[in-house]
Amino acid sequence: MLTPEQVKAMIEAVAKCEYVEVEGDGHHFFAHIVSSEFEGKARLARHRLIKDGLADKLASNELHALSITTAATPAEWEAKQRD
Repeated sequence: MLTPEQVKAMIEAVAKCEYVEVEGDGHHFFAHIVSSEFEGKARLARHRLIKDGLADKLASNELHALSITTAATPAEWEAKQRD
């Protein structure tokens, strides 16, 4: 069973991230991801970047479920924190 820290490391191996927070129970995980690699990408493309990078883990069911709660650029994340 995976830990949130292991899933975080998997995400960080896929994209250069300025911030990643992962919560979960070993089966279902929820992630907040901030990455400059999201610049100029639509929301779906941001999610696809991460999910495609984790495709083998998802297909093998090693990583059962990952919900990307936030996929923001550093500027978007900073603005959201001020709200």
